[in-house]
Amino acid sequence: MKCISVYTDSFERFSDMFEQVIEIDLQENDERELEGITVSDSGEVPSHYLERMAVKPEVVVMKDKEKGITILQHGKVFEILIPSEADLLEAPSM
Repeated sequence: MKCISVYTDSFERFSDMFEQVIEIDLQENDERELEGITVSDSGEVPSHYLERMAVKPEVVVMKDKEKGITILQHGKVFEILIPSEADLLEAPSM
């Protein structure tokens, strides 16, 4: 899964810019500023990362079912987890 980090603790600001963030063509370890908020590509994360983070009480897990995207919010960061084609192919067998 591709991970994009958005450094803000404001759900409202994150929500307002979510669509823009997922449309940006970030290269691995690329960083941009959008509306005064830092957005960076954090590379690929393994599927067990989501499982491990989801059980932590300080982590909020949100889903965009339409796009198949998972969002983790903890501290002052939102992590957008976008499944790759391989992740999507593996999903039914889980």
